[in-house]
Amino acid sequence: MSVTRFERRYVIAAGAAFTVAALANLTVPARSAGLAATPSMRGGANNYMPGAPIVERIGGGGFWMSGTVLRAGDGAPLAGQCIQIWAHTTEGSERDRQSHGATLTDANGAFRLEMPQIVPALGQAHAHLAYDSGQYQTVFLRPLLSSPRDTSLEAHFVLQPV
Repeated sequence: MSVTRFERRYVIAAGAAFTVAALANLTVPARSAGLAATPSMRGGANNYMPGAPIVERIGGGGFWMSGTVLRAGDGAPLAGQCIQIWAHTTEGSERDRQSHGATLTDANGAFRLEMPQIVPALGQAHAHLAYDSGQYQTVFLRPLLSSPRDTSLEAHFVLQPV
């Protein structure tokens, strides 16, 4: 009777090869399977003005609003999506047209727009963001800054097709 000896490194390599082969057969990344759509936030649509222009920057800048836009379900990044942003800033109220602007997502579904420093309105420093282009369900977000001294804020959308 012969005895076969397995060296540890060969067993580990074989297990890793099996795992890689099994993962290669997945069609949807496990991390994004079943990703739920983002619900609209209460108060997110306050002072919304449809059709804000796509801009390079709102006002003098100094504050960065950024985030991502993904598709519900599979989590695929959505390029070319228009995100409108407005806020109460050092340069104007969230009701003022000059405090509104829009930007488009890049190939990775990311967006970034510079705007004036956000300042508290009704006791809270916050921004408003909207997706309302029609291909996906409309979503309004109203994220809060951790501190009025923050110079950036992120907001993330997961959109449900209409």
